Amino acid sequence: MSTSSAVYPVKSAAPHQVNLGFLRPNSPLPLVLRPATRGISLIEWARSNTEFIDSSLLQHGAVLFRGFDMAEVDEFERLIETVSGPLLNYSYRSTPRSLVSGRIYSSTEYPAHQSIPLHNENSYSRSWPMKIGFFSLQVAKQGGATPIADSRKIFKAIPAEICDSFVRKGLMYVRNYGIGLDLPWQEVFQTSSKAVVENFCRKSDMEFEWLADDQLRTKQICQVVERHPRTGESVWFNQAHLFHVSRLPLEVREWLLLSLGEQNLPRNVYFADGSPIEAEVIEQIARVCDEHSIVFPWHEGDVLLLDNMLTAHGRKPFVGKRKVVVGMAEPNQPVYAHAARHEILSNI
Repeated sequence: MSTSSAVYPVKSAAPHQVNLGFLRPNSPLPLVLRPATRGISLIEWARSNTEFIDSSLLQHGAVLFRGFDMAEVDEFERLIETVSGPLLNYSYRSTPRSLVSGRIYSSTEYPAHQSIPLHNENSYSRSWPMKIGFFSLQVAKQGGATPIADSRKIFKAIPAEICDSFVRKGLMYVRNYGIGLDLPWQEVFQTSSKAVVENFCRKSDMEFEWLADDQLRTKQICQVVERHPRTGESVWFNQAHLFHVSRLPLEVREWLLLSLGEQNLPRNVYFADGSPIEAEVIEQIARVCDEHSIVFPWHEGDVLLLDNMLTAHGRKPFVGKRKVVVGMAEPNQPVYAHAARHEILSNI
């Protein structure tokens, strides 16, 4: 894991009006862009340099815009639209967020003392945004960093026997709603209509079952590893280490299992055939992710733009007030098939 706030110059030609750098010498994640002179409009600069930003994201996976005079949420929204097109709604939710403005959302609203492990947005489903941006409006008194990591390197570092097993078997995410824990189904699916939920599930090839007292259980088989549609590179792309019951604090896990039973847990993950995943394996995966984590402190006004497949992100605990907002763009909906899993496996 690395922590740094310095910026080291890049020995290559920079686009007009900006300077390039890295947070660590010879470390390409993230690429840091700073204005060469005061008064440069980041939105206008981005409009004239969309190809450079796009190619930088494909190469580095993350671009950090630092030192530009951006202070308003609507400016951030226009920047994302300029770079990546129309923003997306946050649908089929996994974590609590609030709508801030337009299609800009708060970052995940977990208690400040909790960490959020590295993950790729919506990688627990079969559709996800290709781009995700973060805008730092208020920096916490202490902590609150958004660590990032190269999903290509994580894929290569996952032990071969684990990767082989996961890719061959696939993953099944199981979620239970309406039990007074985690998010209610109305918030997850952004509707109060059961018919709309059922239609979403059918289109997503997601099993669903309505239980007593307005409770819902869903099961969906999803990817483990994905191939980036533009670079062709394989990335570790799932949230097994977030959903697995073993990742809960011991006292919480024991209480939930005793009170609800395993089949009624708010969320859990299994192999696609329903067989359990060993906690020790999940721990190894989480350790690999942590080992590749790059941590740096936010500066007020920072904008961090990620290729959501190439770069994972998380959150560190913090003290004091912290405000980071999020925008997502460019939907991707790959076809998930057994044959595709074996194609990826053959190249491991």
